[in-house]
Amino acid sequence: MVKNEVMVDEIPFPSQFMVNNKPLPLMGHGITDMEIHFLQIKFTAIGVYLDPEIVTHLQQWKGKTGEELTENDEFFEAIVNAPVDKFLRVVVIKEIKGSQYGVQLESAIRDRLAEVDKYEEDEEEALEKIVEFFQSKYFKKDSVITYSFPATSGSAKISCVIEGKEDLEIEVENANVVEMMKKWYLGGTRGVSPTTISSLANNICAELSK
Repeated sequence: MVKNEVMVDEIPFPSQFMVNNKPLPLMGHGITDMEIHFLQIKFTAIGVYLDPEIVTHLQQWKGKTGEELTENDEFFEAIVNAPVDKFLRVVVIKEIKGSQYGVQLESAIRDRLAEVDKYEEDEEEALEKIVEFFQSKYFKKDSVITYSFPATSGSAKISCVIEGKEDLEIEVENANVVEMMKKWYLGGTRGVSPTTISSLANNICAELSK
């Protein structure tokens, strides 16, 4: 029997999510945190839902251990670029102003774009819209932010649920910004959550060895 929920740091995540009428299983999960004066401060819990077909695009890593894959950024590059549906569910543990979250996201994406000379006016504009989207929100504990990356396009959809109420969503159509958004959460050794990266590597390793 399939368990319907997986606990990620005491927060329940559905073991699968319906995206475009297709169930995507939870392939990785973890948290974002920081140590301040020897205290672990937890910010968010993360669930990564991927179309199981992704393993057909990752066959060259068959036989590698989860540990080896965790350290392999080319492997995560292949996950980011695989033409399959991807869905991220981020649940707030420590409340945060939307403006703070938006600026964190913006600066991470901007830095990555600047590194590869892809930060132009269009990208700046797309990022401004994202910052604006988060600006007026306040994420209390258990608020949910989701990112939906469809297989067939370079766009993304971000939506929020605050205090159980479905909030607005925003469509991000700049493919460069969308790519770096994926990499913020799925970018291997540079991903924002090492625990999520490790969980993803180990779970996909298990799928590859079937």
